[in-house]
Amino acid sequence: MDFDREIDRFGTHSVKWDMMEAIYGVPAKDGIAMWVADMDFAAPDCVQKVAADMADHGVFGYFGDDRDYLAAIQWWMKERHGWDVDAKAIFTTHGLVNAVGLCVDAYTAPDDSVVLFTPVYHAFARVIKAAGRQVVECPLVNNDGRYEMDFAAYDAQMTGNEKMVILCSPHNPGGRVWTREELEEVAAFAKRHDLVLVSDEIHHDLTMPGAKHIAMPHIDGIADRLVMLTATTKTFNIAGTHSGNVIIHDEKLRAKFAARIAALGISPNSFGVLMATAAYSPEGAAWVDALRDYLDGNRKIFDNGVNAIPGLKSMPLESTYLAWVDFSGTGMSKPEYRKRVEQDARICVNHGETFGTGGEDFLRFNIATPRARVIEAVERLQKAFADLQ
Repeated sequence: MDFDREIDRFGTHSVKWDMMEAIYGVPAKDGIAMWVADMDFAAPDCVQKVAADMADHGVFGYFGDDRDYLAAIQWWMKERHGWDVDAKAIFTTHGLVNAVGLCVDAYTAPDDSVVLFTPVYHAFARVIKAAGRQVVECPLVNNDGRYEMDFAAYDAQMTGNEKMVILCSPHNPGGRVWTREELEEVAAFAKRHDLVLVSDEIHHDLTMPGAKHIAMPHIDGIADRLVMLTATTKTFNIAGTHSGNVIIHDEKLRAKFAARIAALGISPNSFGVLMATAAYSPEGAAWVDALRDYLDGNRKIFDNGVNAIPGLKSMPLESTYLAWVDFSGTGMSKPEYRKRVEQDARICVNHGETFGTGGEDFLRFNIATPRARVIEAVERLQKAFADLQ
């Protein structure tokens, strides 16, 4: 578990590293890629061994017999999240963006509206709009650097055209781990407005010390409208396998989703299935525990360094490895502070407005990288904003 080892990802068709100069103008020769949400760490040995064994075998045929895979998912959800999963409720999709698209397709019709609590993961709105549906943004309240929900305001926004709500839990980009009371309010909101609740919990394994993620199935009275999205991809840094799980215990909702899976001819990638099976294991769990400790150390270094710059404020991170930094206190325009980050500090980041209403004054930084690189990024930022100090 050598998270300090720097692995050269250039020339590997990495979106995060090989595309940052073409898309953002951050120079490849000495830029730091802190945008796309994958990690710069090697996957755990148990996952690498499975991939190596497959390569050594040399025959890459159709996958069959998913009993071990389903059992691994059941074990992980019970062991790590106290959640009993019925094997019949598990579907495998080509990642969770694909899963969101399938949910939109299965549970809404063209011109229906889908509710998002913004700012939130940008792919949600992209998929919804591409499917000919309407996005309803319910802005989160930034209460002194902590996102909260305002359901009185959200109720007033509803028109009756809404058919689905997507919750990001834990929240990306704000890093919030929602409390039981907040999740109960989300469930009540979905019931009041007769919405299918899609809970994207892809970051549920990556909590910081003191934060406790609560899986939405632990909330009473929501099972008849709940669709769960989970994956190994963020947890174990295997996003390139494009593998995710949609878990639906309600039979009616499950039948609708199964019909779309069948109509589109979707079946799992054998690499993703076998790597997920290996990851959801005691060895994988030990690796995740070590990873969380390492990310917590990176978080402290990044936040301490960024918050020391007048006008910058990093939102306290309770989960994920994505730091959400508010630049509004600088008094600078977006082009000015982005120039300082991307051209002066040579750091590639995500622009806040792509996450929807409420993200306009923010940039998102990926801190899942060797610690020396985090330290270097902080030093560059402090130098780029030295005139404020």
